[in-house]
Order: sequence, then structure tokens, then C-alpha cells
Amino acid sequence: MDAEERGRAARAALAGGRFADVRWVEETGSTNADALELARSGEPEGIVLVAEHQSAGRGRLGRAWQAPRGASLLCTVLLRPPAAVAPATTLAVALSAAEAVESLTGLAPRLKWPNDLVWPGDGSGADRKLAGVLAEVDWPAASHIAAGWAEPRPGDRLVVAVGIGLNVAWGPDVPEELADLAVALDHLVEPGAVPDRTTLLVAMLEHLDRRYADLVGDPEGPARLRTDGCARSATLGRRVRVDLGGDDVVGTAVDLSPEGHLVVETLEGERRTLAVGDVVHLRPL
Repeated sequence: MDAEERGRAARAALAGGRFADVRWVEETGSTNADALELARSGEPEGIVLVAEHQSAGRGRLGRAWQAPRGASLLCTVLLRPPAAVAPATTLAVALSAAEAVESLTGLAPRLKWPNDLVWPGDGSGADRKLAGVLAEVDWPAASHIAAGWAEPRPGDRLVVAVGIGLNVAWGPDVPEELADLAVALDHLVEPGAVPDRTTLLVAMLEHLDRRYADLVGDPEGPARLRTDGCARSATLGRRVRVDLGGDDVVGTAVDLSPEGHLVVETLEGERRTLAVGDVVHLRPL
């Protein structure tokens, strides 16, 4: 199927749901950038942008996200959650993607904080990346750049573009520099069992519809999301080094905060709650 046909099939399967407005194109620069532009023009939440190829895909900390054409599910969901739960949207999308993979393949990816789906390694810390999730937040609707940034109130709606790149069918020719770092579904399942990307997208959005409704509509929703995130975490209980840019924190990852931040018990016995940072899973002592 080409992009137009895939988009039509996804919209039909999702009709009546929150995320039925699927717009699938052959190529774009970045689906995250496109979603933020749509939001600035007044488009509502629920739009899902998908591309066969991104020429300027985004990763964390300004990194580029590269994937062979048609080999990965590359998409962004446009959301407008209340500010109080906006940080949890990354976890909601990551969990929904992991649940979709499990429902279609039987595989159970784990979540590496803050934003990766990984396939567990051999216990030495050598997990391989299956997907990356990147949430970008725009200015609160009531703020103006000329007036400076204003801290949003908990009930203010924020624009959040949550993008995911999930490796589906890379084939045998994985670049040597990625062989020990990344993995695709076709490396983990039997030939013929790799899910179609349209089917995978629909399954992920069906899970996300339920999780997002719970997150924004039930006071207990964020707590349930955190509990499920902890249960699927590849990071909790492990020795980690968290790169904060000018500082490193080394210790054991022990919890997620209600906002989805990582709680690390340092070697000195101090507990630190980290909102951002690059995590390295260390070998057990």
C-alpha cells in the first residue's frame, strides 16, 4: 500500500475514536514539526501525522532520528492535555506502543527512562532500542513570546506533539554501528509474523485512546499510568548513570515520580528526582 491507502485504511479502522484523523504522507521533514505548526494554526488535538520517511526526524537533545524509508512506524500525535498531566503524555504513548507490539507479536518490550522502548539484553545492560519517543511542548495558549514565558496553571491546556519512531522491518542489513544498539521487530519474530505498520499504528492508537482518556479524565488516571510504567520499566531496580550535561548521577533507579520523573538513590544514600537526563544501564556489581 502507498501512503494514501495506508491513511485511508487507518482512518476506517479508527472511525469514531479520538485519533481517527490520520494523515499519512510519503515524506516530510519532521512529523513533530508539522504537528506543532498545525497546532499554531488552531487545529484540534487528535490529529496523527505519519510519514514513510522523514528527512529531518528529531531525537532528544537535538539529535537526528534516521530510519530507512518504509522500515519504521514514524508518527506524531497532536495532544492538548491539561498542564498538570502534560509531562505524562510521553509515558502514555510509550506504554501504548509497547502494548500494541505485545498484542500483535507476543513480545513484551520494556521502557527505558525517559523515552525508549527496548528489547531486554542478557542482563549485562545491553538492551537494544526498539523505539524512541519525543514529546515537544509548545507555548501555553495564553502566553505570547513578546511578553515572555508564563508558567501555565494546572488546568491550562498545553500543545504537546508526541512523536515515535518504532523499528519494524529493517531487514538483515543493519548498519554495523547500530547492531549492538538497536533492533527491529523483524529481528525478533519469525518471518511472516512482522505486523503491518498500519495495523501496528491502529493498535497503538486504540491503546492510547483509552490511556489518554484515563489520564485527562480521571483524577486517579496519572497514578494508574505511573503504576503501569513502573511495571514495564527496564530501568527501575538497576544501577544507572544519568548524564545531566554538566554532572553525572550514579546510583540505583528506585522509582518514578507522579510526573514520570526518575528517582535515583545515589551511592551516598541520597534520593534525587530527575526530570531529564540520558540514562546508561550499568552492569551489576
